[in-house]
Amino acid sequence: MPIERFMVPGELEPVSHYCHVVKAGDFIYLSGMVGMKADGTIPPDTVGQFEIALRSIDTCLRHAGGRPDQVVKVLVFMTDITERASINPIRQRYFGEHRPASTLVEVTALVDPRMRVEIEAVAYVGA
Repeated sequence: MPIERFMVPGELEPVSHYCHVVKAGDFIYLSGMVGMKADGTIPPDTVGQFEIALRSIDTCLRHAGGRPDQVVKVLVFMTDITERASINPIRQRYFGEHRPASTLVEVTALVDPRMRVEIEAVAYVGA
């Protein structure tokens, strides 16, 4: 099974030793994406950050040859789980009728104290 690693142009540079996407056979693994633009700006609100993070997920997924309807698992980290309802409409628009398996976890902090949300995902692109 071939393994491909991608650094996606225009995406935020990793803060550690990892790449944006790994494609291993029929699976695409997307690293955690946060609500920071490539220029370093971070919206102050969870919704704004979630939109940026989900756009990054989409960009990286498509870069590796995947589509939203092929996402089989999503993991969302939030610093305030009470804001969950505010991100659900965005998730519903993005995934449509496709409902991936999903986990939502409240964390005390992310890599930058201004960050409120991080998303990672796995897609299956096989037959």
